[in-house]
Amino acid sequence: MSSKTLGLSDELSAYLRQVSLRDSDLLARLREETRGMPMAGMQVSAEQGQFMQWLVRALDIRRAIEIGVYTGYSSLCVALAMPNNGRIIACDISKEWTSIARRYWQEAGVAHKIELRLAPAVETLDIMLANEPNNSFDFAFIDADKTSYKEYYERALALIRSGGLIAIDNTLWNGAVIDESNQTDDTRAIREFNTLIHADERVDISLLPIGDGLTLALKR
Repeated sequence: MSSKTLGLSDELSAYLRQVSLRDSDLLARLREETRGMPMAGMQVSAEQGQFMQWLVRALDIRRAIEIGVYTGYSSLCVALAMPNNGRIIACDISKEWTSIARRYWQEAGVAHKIELRLAPAVETLDIMLANEPNNSFDFAFIDADKTSYKEYYERALALIRSGGLIAIDNTLWNGAVIDESNQTDDTRAIREFNTLIHADERVDISLLPIGDGLTLALKR
């Protein structure tokens, strides 16, 4: 038993993947293609993708929102874990990056589950708030521009049902959150968001040290 989270060496990380990760050729190919792209660090890790699949199955998630698609790895993971009638509304602004996502969604046979909306996510979410019943989604994943996290979170919270889950990526921000000399807009935004959600009694939270930090917020 330990009183703090175990740090993972490269060797222990490799062992974790060896005994935990159940990978597929399709997911591995998408990770490899993304690895050579600009901003490749925006893609979630294989183990985080698998953990999101576990959440989808455990919570029987059927209606989801993704804010920030990039090349579609996380949405592909979620869609693969959903039943055939599952639905994801995926928000992004890049036609170029999401063209890769579309290719893999199609190959995986899950394209019918994913509705890509190319527009600033706040605009898409506001349209959804006006046209979709509140509390009608089971899950939201936020992994986009950090300075808008609070705006994304508030809209996602209105859209998901009681007992639904919001997952927010990058909340440890490669350790920069505890470096007071780091005052970039993104770092300050993550710090402010972490403080906000810590005090938010509308949700139960847990910040997991997976990937770059993944905060789970369960709506009460």
